[in-house]
Amino acid sequence: MSTPLLELRGVAKRFGTLRRPIWALAGIDLRVGAGETLGIVGESGSGKSTAARIAVGLDRPTRGEALLEGRSVTTGGRVQMVFQDPAGSLDPLLRIGPSVREPLDARRGSSAVARRDRTAEALAEVGLDGDFAMRFPAALSGGQKQRASIARALAALPPLIVCDEAVTALDVSIRAQILNLLRRVQDAHGTACLFISHDLCTVAHMSHRIAVMYLGKVVEEGTTAQILARPAHPYTFALLSAVPQLQQGRLRRARLRLQGDPPSVMRPPPGCRFQTRCPMADGRCRTEEPPMRELEPGHRAACHHAPVEEGRLVAAGGRVA
Repeated sequence: MSTPLLELRGVAKRFGTLRRPIWALAGIDLRVGAGETLGIVGESGSGKSTAARIAVGLDRPTRGEALLEGRSVTTGGRVQMVFQDPAGSLDPLLRIGPSVREPLDARRGSSAVARRDRTAEALAEVGLDGDFAMRFPAALSGGQKQRASIARALAALPPLIVCDEAVTALDVSIRAQILNLLRRVQDAHGTACLFISHDLCTVAHMSHRIAVMYLGKVVEEGTTAQILARPAHPYTFALLSAVPQLQQGRLRRARLRLQGDPPSVMRPPPGCRFQTRCPMADGRCRTEEPPMRELEPGHRAACHHAPVEEGRLVAAGGRVA
């Protein structure tokens, strides 16, 4: 990637107090190119949503910086977000039309007529006709509410949208419709997307590149093809092995079962943060944090043993279903 549209440089985020800090992000670097979709996947508590809020400017990093086209994301207001709960993100007392028009009204760079016309266009793009503009959110189904949320995010034609678990709360059939809708409107406008989910199958369907997070750190990043075909980190391997839809032909893998729960983000283990659950962990892993290393162009991983292969994981004692 030459010049990134969005760049997170050494971003760390602390919550809690100075005496009892909680580092939701412990220094991550991410880049999203124009028109590209970067998927972020990981368990609950890995820092995905915190990264999303920093990328859109809702939270400020404790350390590091978030840049959109080289400027702080907090100064531009040009990134839009699609949240997990469409009912919670739409004002119940505001009709859908004015709600979708909010980003346009905030910028005030066009006439009232132009803003109204663009609102109608945005609703039409997501499959909602003009009648929906006069309805309140309570009169819409879950899928229709999420369509309205996407229309609002795209109304001002932002260069980047952030989708934080945007389809998790939807039924499977509605989820597929919304995912296809997102891809269609992205292609139509060349909009980049930071797509965040705990569902690796959905992330793989949507993304050009994938970043895998664990306990506030990025542990692997690469193109979708690289991650699916040659996972280099034991955690990535475990995530992939749990998704039957991604186990096709020569890529079929044994199911690697991780032991135990992730450590508390308040007390991360020394060395590699994954070492308490990794079958390959050794003395070095328990004392030395692995740096992010490039394994091939565009593919990097933070593991002392990378690239990891299935045979080595099983031989090291990985529990296989």
